[in-house]
Amino acid sequence: MDGCVPGRQAFSSSGPIGLLAGAGRFPIVFAEGARQAGLSVYCLGVEGMASPELVSLCDHFDWIPLAKIGRAIRLFRRREVTRAVMAGKIEKTVLFHPFRVLRLLPDWRTLHMWFRYASRDKKDDTLLMAVIHEFERDRITFGSALEFCPELLVKRGFLTRRKPTPAQWKDIRFGWELAKEMGRLDVGQSVIVKDTAVIAVEAIEGTDKAILRAGELCRAGGFTVVKVAKPQQDMRFDVPTIGMQTLHTMSQSGGKVLAIECDKTIVLDQDKVVELANRLGIAIVAIDAQELQARIAA
Repeated sequence: MDGCVPGRQAFSSSGPIGLLAGAGRFPIVFAEGARQAGLSVYCLGVEGMASPELVSLCDHFDWIPLAKIGRAIRLFRRREVTRAVMAGKIEKTVLFHPFRVLRLLPDWRTLHMWFRYASRDKKDDTLLMAVIHEFERDRITFGSALEFCPELLVKRGFLTRRKPTPAQWKDIRFGWELAKEMGRLDVGQSVIVKDTAVIAVEAIEGTDKAILRAGELCRAGGFTVVKVAKPQQDMRFDVPTIGMQTLHTMSQSGGKVLAIECDKTIVLDQDKVVELANRLGIAIVAIDAQELQARIAA
């Protein structure tokens, strides 16, 4: 069973640990691990994204609208939070809804963050670093949630009984280089390929929807999903993550191989993920650039 087994020294602070929670299970795993370690967590859950399950897992909890950075800072300061983490996916698509300004109603700290730190572009790294900079103005610093849960980062090797075929290894090598370049450009972390042809590239929609799109474009199935960390990956946010839903989406769409980067990818509920992958006949392999080079040379 996955879980965080944190040390108190990782987040030594006089106040509680702040958790800025987006979508998915990662914030839940973090909160469960902090409780297990006897640490106090004050969670701000992003409305429409964070799980209501966090309410009962954290010592204190408040919902926060996406565009209310000023309110989030005030709430953290009120609880004497000086050290915080981000966990979970922030759905950036809301930034492109019609009448988004009226829907989001950003406060002045959000507008300050937007124009001071994110005026150049709206890439994931740009926006998330802008959030961190704005909190730092009030002496609230962000660390990596993985300081609590290093065991969630997958180790190198085959996770499943099924292994990639020689043709699939060729697709993995092909997809790896492309995915790294997409990551360098901060476009996305995943590339879906078959027969050394790109079927889909992850962008703002996220990995699951990119896989679904690949299934629509490649009706024969049998494609490979390659998901990697960015070359400039900041482990405080947007760390590549897979879980049960990734496999359900691959099964629905016809994907047969999932290649992920070892030591830089979070696998949530790993025992369950492996069991499900074996049942669905999906191969999962965790690799790094050195192993790929060795396989090319072999």
